Amino acid sequence: MAQPGPIVPDSEHRPLMARLPAPLRDYAALARLDRPIGWWLLYWPCAWGVLLAGGWRRWDLLLWLLLGSVAMRGAGCVYNDIVDADLDRKVARTAARPVASGRVSKRAAWAWLAALCAVGLVVLLQLHPLAQAVALGSLALVAAYPFMKRITGWPQAWLGLVFTWGAQVGWVEVRGLEAPGVLAALYAGAICWCVGYDTIYACQDREDDALVGIGSSALTLGRHVQRGVALLYGAALALWALAFWQLRADALVLLALAPVALHLGWQVLTLNPDDGANALTRFRANREAGLLLAMGCWAVGTV
Repeated sequence: MAQPGPIVPDSEHRPLMARLPAPLRDYAALARLDRPIGWWLLYWPCAWGVLLAGGWRRWDLLLWLLLGSVAMRGAGCVYNDIVDADLDRKVARTAARPVASGRVSKRAAWAWLAALCAVGLVVLLQLHPLAQAVALGSLALVAAYPFMKRITGWPQAWLGLVFTWGAQVGWVEVRGLEAPGVLAALYAGAICWCVGYDTIYACQDREDDALVGIGSSALTLGRHVQRGVALLYGAALALWALAFWQLRADALVLLALAPVALHLGWQVLTLNPDDGANALTRFRANREAGLLLAMGCWAVGTV
């Protein structure tokens, strides 16, 4: 039996991972349970949809969606690692991943994926049929995502479509198909935000990605990464402002975006694309950015 792998440097819960029994550690790492930033980034658009739709009293829904985000982000990571095992072996940061290193077989990884999807199914069954249909509409996008880096220099744009889909699920669960313009602007803004933060994340792998021959927005933008992220974040804020304005045409509602605008501005101004630690810190800061926008959605949605 293969020995459990090292705890990765960007793990946010190294002491907890070290205490896990050896057979479980690789499965936790495979689903990125030690790196909760991923499920927060998946969850916040869900919460935005619920809160902007006026569902702030739906604490049960918000908690179910959080559980679903943890499970489905984990499932997505397992699927991605199964598909990308050969590529991961060629990249320094990912070579030690459980499937790429051979510590977890692909058959075992598929079983773990099924278990995580079962949790997601339980969450899906808590939703109304229309919201269930919207949620299931993302499956084709999810399945195609791992292949995008092989055919495009902007795989982050596809990730944006996938990782922010929950905004539509949350909105439709609360308000159905009402006010589609608000939802469209919220979702489009979320996509721009996701492309921006994942471009920051991709700065860590630019050299390896270039050597392996896979695409990323960080490579495509080259020395213009900081400017590109600024434009993406600016577009996100403009689209969120449009969503808020359509819901309530009052200049005061735009003040609800001020905290997240300042936070995203800080990310751009202090970003050093050539420093992996700096990029990782700015990427992780989007957990707080998501919370700040959630507060803005709550403020506007309760009016």
